[in-house]
Amino acid sequence: MVRKAFVMSVYPDRHEEYELRHKEIWPELVAELRNHGASNYSIFLDKETSKLFGYVEVEDEEKWLKMALTEINQKWWAFMEPIMQTYPDNSPVSIDLKEVFHMD
Repeated sequence: MVRKAFVMSVYPDRHEEYELRHKEIWPELVAELRNHGASNYSIFLDKETSKLFGYVEVEDEEKWLKMALTEINQKWWAFMEPIMQTYPDNSPVSIDLKEVFHMD
């Protein structure tokens, strides 16, 4: 199991929309995330900075990276593009964080 943490940004005026879209997350997207080894996935919002902190545990890094190529993931990125910072391919601008401490 690999623990992954990352930071993204949502537009300041789109906090509520970002939260709503995740409350209504597509079941087929969740199923595909699980199929690609994801579990214990959380995203937190810092309203003052509009920064999102994400945490996910994955079975295997290679399997996880293939998630980005799935049709449902591409559709989700296009759906989210209007409300957050993205690259030209609609993927979210995301900065991976290095784990410096962990306690079970």
